[in-house]
Parts: sequence; structure tokens; C-alpha cells
Amino acid sequence: MKELAEDRIPVTVTCRVLKLSRQPYYRWLLDPTTDSEMVEAHRANALFDAHHDDPEFGHRLLADEARQAGEAMADRTAWRICRDNAWWSTFGKKRGRGGKRPGPAVHDDLCTVIDGNGRVRHEFSAERPNQLWLTDITEHRTTTQGKLYLCAVKDVFSNKIVGYSIDSRMKSGLAVNALDNAVAMRGDVAGCVVHSDRGSQFRSRKFLRALARHRMVGSMGRVASCGDNAAMESFFSLLQKNVLNRRSWATQEELRIAIVTWIERTYHRRRRQARLGRLTPVEFEAIINTPAALAA
Repeated sequence: MKELAEDRIPVTVTCRVLKLSRQPYYRWLLDPTTDSEMVEAHRANALFDAHHDDPEFGHRLLADEARQAGEAMADRTAWRICRDNAWWSTFGKKRGRGGKRPGPAVHDDLCTVIDGNGRVRHEFSAERPNQLWLTDITEHRTTTQGKLYLCAVKDVFSNKIVGYSIDSRMKSGLAVNALDNAVAMRGDVAGCVVHSDRGSQFRSRKFLRALARHRMVGSMGRVASCGDNAAMESFFSLLQKNVLNRRSWATQEELRIAIVTWIERTYHRRRRQARLGRLTPVEFEAIINTPAALAA
């Protein structure tokens, strides 16, 4: 507006076009925004974006994300900005007795069907590869290095884990990496439905952009309904019984190797499943499908 005024365009005309009042502009002329206030605003924007993507992060992790985005600041500065804007970690403040409430769904639930008796239930079935994928996140604690998080993506057609990602931090990148790995493994997956719960990682802008980039369709279950992703939970239950609960794990690398070994060697190639005609996921895809069908 100031530049337009220097070009002899009246402030009144500019305000009328922009539907703004002149008084705030004149007040700003008397007391313009300082350079330090602009720096503060850019820092706040970076922290807000990081908090929106990963609501579990405390101020230190948010500061790390902001610095990675190019907005350098001290942890104490990040804490002050987060405090002033009430951007608290979902784990950092006590909630009601019901615990943390899931956020609003960003996708419709595409796996819900209504049977002949009018009852609502979920139908997790697929007639071809890359038609319906399920994804979820699980965690396990090591004795010396904290928790390790696993995000896995399962193709409902063959129950094969087509992609996964393992990290020491449960942020949106964990889910994005798992999805990208699955797409790299399967090829063209345009139109595939990806069903998840309402975790913040799957509602983040990073994950939504990944779905759009691969031309996939998101689907989300209802709140407080464990059956909404029961097929994925069954895989995690097997992992818990066969790996995580078998012994204690001292380091994250030790646990990471055990998880990958069990998925690739045992679950995919040795564990026969009744729904697949007593075949393993790898055998089922090799026998039932042609290479052309797998790429479809």
C-alpha cells in the first residue's frame, strides 16, 4: 500500500479495492513493524507448521524442525513462542479422564458397509493388488535407548507388508517414508485406497501431500473403534508375540534388525495363512497373480 501511494495511487482507492480500513494503515505508518518483529513472526510460522504436522512434539523438537526449515532460534525462544500461543505437546499437558482425543478425520471412511440387517461393519477385502492398503504405527521400548516406532503398510489382497519405516521418533515423516517405500516397491498405485486411524501422522499435511503425489485415496476410521483397523492390528499382534515379547532388546539397532528379519524372512516367506489358502504372502502373489497384475 505504501509503494502504491508513492506511485500516486490514493490510499483511499487502495483501501476501497482491498476492502480495508484506512485507520490501521495510518497507525502502522506511525509505528511500523520492526525487523525483530518480522523475525519473530517468521519463527512463529515455522513453529506453527511443525506443531501442526506433529502435535506430539515438545518445544525442543519443534525448534529442531524450525531450524531445519531455515528459521534459526534457541530452544528457549521456541519455548517462549509456543507458550505465548499455547502450542503444547499433546503429551505435555494433562487431559480429561478420557485421554487424548483423536483429531477430526481428513478423509471419509471408505471401508464401511451396511449389511442386510442394517448393521454397520468394516469390509477389508480386495480383489486385486494395490486396491486397498492398511497402515498403522506401533512402538516398543528398548532397555537403554528409549522407544522405537514402526509404521507398516499392508496390502489387503495378499496380506503382504508392502512398505514400512522404522524410526526413534514418531513424527509425520515416519508415515510418509513408509508410504513412499510401499509405492517404490509396488510401482503405479494410482487409485489405491489407504485406510488408517485418525492419528496425527496420518492427518498431517506431509502425509496428505504424499497421497496426492502418488494419486492415492485416503480413508479414515471412526473414533474409539478398534475394529476399524483390525486387520492391521492383527499383524502388530503377531509381531508383538513373535518378536517384541520374546526377549528384552537393549538397543534400537538390535530391535530394528529383529523386526526387519521377522517381516522379510518369517512373515512373508514362512508364515502360511488360512485366508490365502495356506500360502505365504509371497507364494500367494507369485501363484495367483501375473507380473502384469501386480504392476496394475
